[in-house]
Amino acid sequence: MDITINTPALLFPALSLLLLAFTNRFMALASLIRNLKNIYKSTHNHLIFGQIQNLRIRLNLIRNMQAFGIASMFCCAFCMFTLYQGWQTAGKIIFGLALVLLMVSMVLSLWEIQISVKALELELSDLEQEEIGEKPIT
Repeated sequence: MDITINTPALLFPALSLLLLAFTNRFMALASLIRNLKNIYKSTHNHLIFGQIQNLRIRLNLIRNMQAFGIASMFCCAFCMFTLYQGWQTAGKIIFGLALVLLMVSMVLSLWEIQISVKALELELSDLEQEEIGEKPIT
């Protein structure tokens, strides 16, 4: 199977959108961490501290998602260079590596989403418990 220089170029729009989404997640988490840090400084609430610890894990995952996404984009560009030089075998290998790096980035993204959903479910269950506890028994 021969690949052309256009094949790895097809990944650029997808990678750019993924990196943009990852950056948006990072910015949202950074803002949330700053807000929670200020709240924790004034209240020393252990629940807030636990949330910050959860966000630290998610922050590290997002950093790794971005790193693998950038590495995938670099491999795509390098693949295009090797194909331009006529090195088909090297181009195929590098393109395969780019796809693997992209898949790793997406798996990390799925992992980060799962952690986020669990944290939100805990928040909602806490709210539901408060609501149930406040209702008078009739």
